[in-house]
Amino acid sequence: QVQLVESGGGLVQPGGSLRLSCVASGISVAFNTMGWYRQAQGKQREFVALIFDNGSTHYADSMKGRFTISRDNTKNTVYLQLDSLKPEDTAVYYCSLRGRTEYWGQGTQVTVSS
Repeated sequence: QVQLVESGGGLVQPGGSLRLSCVASGISVAFNTMGWYRQAQGKQREFVALIFDNGSTHYADSMKGRFTISRDNTKNTVYLQLDSLKPEDTAVYYCSLRGRTEYWGQGTQVTVSS
């Protein structure tokens, strides 16, 4: 059974940082394309970042330079480093496996506020 479990969200001040984790089971992150998406309250889900099976990455333009996606194949975990956070980054952040079948985690809440 495929499971994705996100963690690491919380409350941070503008300009602060968080590192989100997505622990996968039932699949290997090394051999799949993994992504992060987010959904703010009252808004549609939007793309954040991708890491392909070959290790290359792709980011939404508005997040490029502030967010970094990475993975640890030994831990079977994908990460999203969030830096220089802004209030508009407040959202539930979801981990996703992108393949013939899509899988989603439960999400982790990130709140950026003074």
